[in-house]
Amino acid sequence: MKTQETTAHQADSRYAMARLALTLLVMTVGSSGMYVVSVMLPAVQTEFGIDRAEASLPYTLLMLGFGFGGVLMGKLADRVGVMWPLLMGSVFLGVGYVATGLSGGIVSFTVVQALLVGLLGSSVAFAPLVADTSLWFVKRRGIAVAVCASGNYLAGAVWPPIAQHFVDTVGWRQTYIGMGIFCGVSMALLALFFRARPPALAEAAPAAPGATAVRDMTRPFGLSTGTAQGLLCVAGVACCVAMAMPQVHIVAYCGDLGYGPAQGAMMLSLMLGFGIVSRLVSGAICDRIGGLRTLMLGGVLQCVALLLFLPFDGLVPLYVISALFGLFQGGIVPSYAIIVREHFPPKEAGARVGTVLMFTLFGMALGGWMSGKVFDLTGSYHAAFLNGIAFNLLNVSIAAFLLFRTLRRPGGLASASPAR
Repeated sequence: MKTQETTAHQADSRYAMARLALTLLVMTVGSSGMYVVSVMLPAVQTEFGIDRAEASLPYTLLMLGFGFGGVLMGKLADRVGVMWPLLMGSVFLGVGYVATGLSGGIVSFTVVQALLVGLLGSSVAFAPLVADTSLWFVKRRGIAVAVCASGNYLAGAVWPPIAQHFVDTVGWRQTYIGMGIFCGVSMALLALFFRARPPALAEAAPAAPGATAVRDMTRPFGLSTGTAQGLLCVAGVACCVAMAMPQVHIVAYCGDLGYGPAQGAMMLSLMLGFGIVSRLVSGAICDRIGGLRTLMLGGVLQCVALLLFLPFDGLVPLYVISALFGLFQGGIVPSYAIIVREHFPPKEAGARVGTVLMFTLFGMALGGWMSGKVFDLTGSYHAAFLNGIAFNLLNVSIAAFLLFRTLRRPGGLASASPAR
């Protein structure tokens, strides 16, 4: 019945471009929760009288819910289209923010963040939209997915200073309530423009003329699909444990150094603003060299940025390193979606993209909590940065292993690059 709606909307069309612009807006609004909770961390810790690890737990469980919800919402979108999950998510996100502002303790705060904001709210504004975007583009899939995923970082650039301003002026509770009203209504209105379904996979991603594409997709990297998927999931966890250290704790870190949480919020905004640039540049690079090489490049550069946090803790150096960190790591997560589309059967792309991105979110959740726990045990963030570097090296090792297996196979150089 609904399949007839897509006949006028083809891949790479003007409609696809307009839809991509709206997707960017939806992701900017819907992804606000995962960044605002970091800004609230010092105020929530003070009001509830808890330690840093307990204050970090809401973020951890929010990200777990965000990951599981992305798979659930993605499967629902496969059945009924992405509009209905977006409408449902807008309701839960709005209600979740309001309920957070009314929470009476850390337990209710954490439960609401995990279930309403993460699992049923914000989750629809990431993995399902990335998968949906990948179905609307063929020629420039890398840059399209990068633009889409930039909405997540645009949220990180826009929301922290706004939230910090209102926390300082009206308090964290009123800030959450106001966000609930704004985000719930605006996301619901934007969702109404997503009624059209993507073109059929057979039309959106025609098979490449060579036999190598079939071989690579039935045996990605020369491995079974389960083993290949598992390695990508482990790599996703590892890179995002490292990524979460500065993103989740930069506000608290600046407070500990005596610079104040407002400076940390500005650093987070700068970091994620440069992450937008990184995602766009990485998308263009990905269309040239393929997703696996892009993942490898991003992992190495992210490790360099983490190393710079160790010797420098002055205010100006922290601003510079925050900008570099955003510039280096922004393209890592979108590259997983491209890797899946390049190396796995197209009909499995939605579920596999959702699963790998879920594990990247698990990595963010684990990294946010783990960094807080390491801080509580050691009294400083130095060991937490070292922990992030160790996980980053694991990610780079997996990417290097998969790239080596791809290149050593017959026709590997061709199959490692994106199909034209």
